[in-house]
Amino acid sequence: MAIAKAERLMNLALCLLGTRRPLSKRELRESVEAYLEAGSDDSFNRMFERDKDDLRELGLVIETVESLDGEIGYLARRDSNRLPPITLDAEEAAALGLAAKVWQQARLAGAASGALQKLRAAGLPEDVDPYEPHSALEPRIPVHEAAFEPLMLACRDRRPVGFDYRKANAAQPEPRHVEPWALECWRGHWYLAGFDRDRGAERVFRLSRITGRVRSRGGRFTAQVPDVVTVRETVASWAGETADRSARIRLRTGAGYPLRAKATAVRELGDGWDELEIPYGHGLDAWLVEFGPDVVVLEPAELRADVVDRLRAVAKG
Repeated sequence: MAIAKAERLMNLALCLLGTRRPLSKRELRESVEAYLEAGSDDSFNRMFERDKDDLRELGLVIETVESLDGEIGYLARRDSNRLPPITLDAEEAAALGLAAKVWQQARLAGAASGALQKLRAAGLPEDVDPYEPHSALEPRIPVHEAAFEPLMLACRDRRPVGFDYRKANAAQPEPRHVEPWALECWRGHWYLAGFDRDRGAERVFRLSRITGRVRSRGGRFTAQVPDVVTVRETVASWAGETADRSARIRLRTGAGYPLRAKATAVRELGDGWDELEIPYGHGLDAWLVEFGPDVVVLEPAELRADVVDRLRAVAKG
């Protein structure tokens, strides 16, 4: 169904862009094959008006012209729908190349390749390779979650979605109804920021905790999309990046290098264990659980209790 509509919109856009004079509804109906299959004039009129509105929402400038005999015609002048020249510097090209790598892993390799070819045609310098960053290190942003592609499209189309989400301390997933705003990768994990309709507030979801299929919902957004969506800042605060307290943990020797990198003090205990002092903020318990039996929380007591609760929830689930 979605492919059929996209093809219909493309054919209508080509008709409007390809004509030198306004075309009437009757002429457009005869030119677009999908319109010929409309059962009645009313059905065609509704379909055409929806398609016209969709094309305008996508940015196509469609003019409405009334002829001398009162007949209404439509056309999209090429000079009104021509994009300005595209110029990219080396840093912008590298960013697009990195995005193309993400798309390739998300089963959008064809679209990524086509986009880069169009950028070449629009003037991207041949000596700039958008796939190669200007460093000896190649950044990698993995996309393994099945939810990535439908959520990316939902963010683009401003379309509400529903999915089952399992919190780190929950044994079973819960249904969520979300208006998706933006996707962002932080420390090797993808996160979705959006408006949670059930809770009536902004929320951030880790894609790896989405279970089952992402389902599209009808209707429009009910909450205003902010100009700036701070996905990384929100996740960082939950992970204790803005912590103003300290926690004391035991960590198995040779394990937990991310924790060691955050530690403000390290003391060898012997018998294969070290004692670390690390920053403590909201969400630290969820991060510590990921290290399993290699971490034991010593203090504070509330952090230890939170970690134990999460481990019990995982054991039950």
